[in-house]
Amino acid sequence: MVKHLLLLLLLFNSALALKIDSKNEEVTLKIKSFLNEKTYENNKEFIDVIFEPKTAFFVNERVNTVKVIETLKENGLLKLFFNTPRELKLNFKTSGAPLFFVKIMADTLRSIGYYRYVTTASNLDASEFTWNINLTSEYATDPLILDKELTKRGCKIIDITMNSLSEWTYVIDISRGYLNVVELIANQDVKLKRSIYAHWLDISKIKELTIRSSRKNSWYPSIAYYDSSLHLLKVTKKNYISRKIYLDIPQNSKYIKISDLYTLKNVRDSLHLFPSSAR
Repeated sequence: MVKHLLLLLLLFNSALALKIDSKNEEVTLKIKSFLNEKTYENNKEFIDVIFEPKTAFFVNERVNTVKVIETLKENGLLKLFFNTPRELKLNFKTSGAPLFFVKIMADTLRSIGYYRYVTTASNLDASEFTWNINLTSEYATDPLILDKELTKRGCKIIDITMNSLSEWTYVIDISRGYLNVVELIANQDVKLKRSIYAHWLDISKIKELTIRSSRKNSWYPSIAYYDSSLHLLKVTKKNYISRKIYLDIPQNSKYIKISDLYTLKNVRDSLHLFPSSAR
């Protein structure tokens, strides 16, 4: 009986050691993927110290790539700046709804100062959606800042691959994602200031909405309603200048996009929103 217990204990310890060795190797490979060979070899002993134990850099049985990058950056090992401005390629992947994903990513990129970029490719297959963009920048996107902004939208980075200093691939979980927009509450008025972008708002808690337009505006209303995954539910348009419009919120609506039928330059002043009838 004792021999059997000792044998089981030995087998358990061996399996545990193999698992730890495997995790250590995975973390090491991920570290190496963000550093050139010279930097890694010159700092190998230091890296072993700051990543001890390597098993602490795992979450849900996968390498916590964001934590790896954070550790490298905090210890001065990860360089994100270019010598001169160059083309930066960013590839984003998800298993979530494509339109919802692109909207979240566009809002996130704008929040970190990326206003001008070009979509170079997008692809949807049975298991994944990929969105690729290019932009000109003096530095590579800081993964920690990007992760922080995505967290504000209920999303998280699952993995990061540095194909080169000027090309990065991000795998992002948006299963709990949401638009980081103002939530309209019944009987709580909201003033929308002039903007070059359409106004997005959360309307999940109201049934009715009145919008009044300043007399300085020449607003031709263009209103779109979406569900939680940004599937279009309904569109309301007026081809004449409106000072006041009443809206009945469709069932299952989560978001509303308020814009102008022709150009937002028509909205030179504010729009006043009066939500009512809680749901």
